[in-house]
Amino acid sequence: MKIKTPSEEFLAKAARLSAKETERTLSRMAGKLPRRLEKEKLTTLEALAIQLELEAEMLTDWRERMTEISAKNKPEKPAEPA
Repeated sequence: MKIKTPSEEFLAKAARLSAKETERTLSRMAGKLPRRLEKEKLTTLEALAIQLELEAEMLTDWRERMTEISAKNKPEKPAEPA
């Protein structure tokens, strides 16, 4: 997982998180992100913003896959009688 720099949009979203939302978001971090936070290579705000951005990307990917699956599993309409 390549760690990127957070966008301004997600930095703003991270800054608006409540203490409880911040704690929950930090607990969902995986991969290199928590280690970089521990080693102080990232601020908590930057780490939160990156996590929110990663989750947004994953959600978009999931929605696209679900749309594809739904389209494949949608039953075809029977031919109407003439």
